[in-house]
Amino acid sequence: MTWWCTGMRWRGGGPGFGWLGDGAGAERESGVRFGEDVALRVAGPRRCLGVWRGGRRTVCPGWGAVPERGTRAQCAECAGIDRARSVAADTLADDPRPYRVYLAWFGDGLVKVGITGVGRGSARLLEQGAVCFTWLGQGPLMAARRAEELLRVALGVPDRIPYERKRIVRAGLPEVAGRGTELVRAHGVAAGLDGWPESLERLPCEVVDHGEVFGLAAVDRVDAVVDGLAAGSVVAGTVVAAAGPDLHLVEPAGRRLVVDTRVLAGWPLERGPAGARGSDVGVREVPAVQGGLF
Repeated sequence: MTWWCTGMRWRGGGPGFGWLGDGAGAERESGVRFGEDVALRVAGPRRCLGVWRGGRRTVCPGWGAVPERGTRAQCAECAGIDRARSVAADTLADDPRPYRVYLAWFGDGLVKVGITGVGRGSARLLEQGAVCFTWLGQGPLMAARRAEELLRVALGVPDRIPYERKRIVRAGLPEVAGRGTELVRAHGVAAGLDGWPESLERLPCEVVDHGEVFGLAAVDRVDAVVDGLAAGSVVAGTVVAAAGPDLHLVEPAGRRLVVDTRVLAGWPLERGPAGARGSDVGVREVPAVQGGLF
């Protein structure tokens, strides 16, 4: 059976690859371990992964091919279904499940507000690559949405941060002791605001740091980011860290490479050649001097 990669997942607090077998709905996972050498060869073609909802996957009826480049491994039809049932798109106003409002920190000056289902725990924060976070409140979906908008305006923080910005500051983070300062301050301001929905329970400030889970102590720089794959390409190196969808590799020659595993999604991946000397893929070089970019 051929297995198509579905990207990197965060379940049970750690990273792992998801796999879909021959488009027939069979799925499995494989763990990602820091210090492990990996070598993956890209086969083809890249296929639509269907729609993931409620903890299960609906396979794409056409098992259609999707563009080789890009981070979305979905055909137009499946992408439309995703948008139509998206919490982010406010199409589930009658969702009875409880939600939590959070503040997440990705680096100096990079704080965002968001919501996630209580049942998901902190998985959403791990998926986004949040270096640390704190909860703000818990309640019905629309109350959480109103609080999110209130806090976005009052705190002057966004509800989205481009992923490239998160990635580029990851190699220059302060020590753990200094990482929660902005969250503590923002939580204090939020707690004093008027206009919170009455049905939303306020939660205390308890900063959770993901530095150890992500392996960030090993990320001292990023030299290049994988931005394109093709059949026959090889991705190889030693895994040193993982954050959000990003896998941080060190190649034998010492290059620090980030693989955005969303570009791996939809490709059938095979075991790469033994002793691979590095990755043979399209990359985008990252400037050596990163200060002052923002």
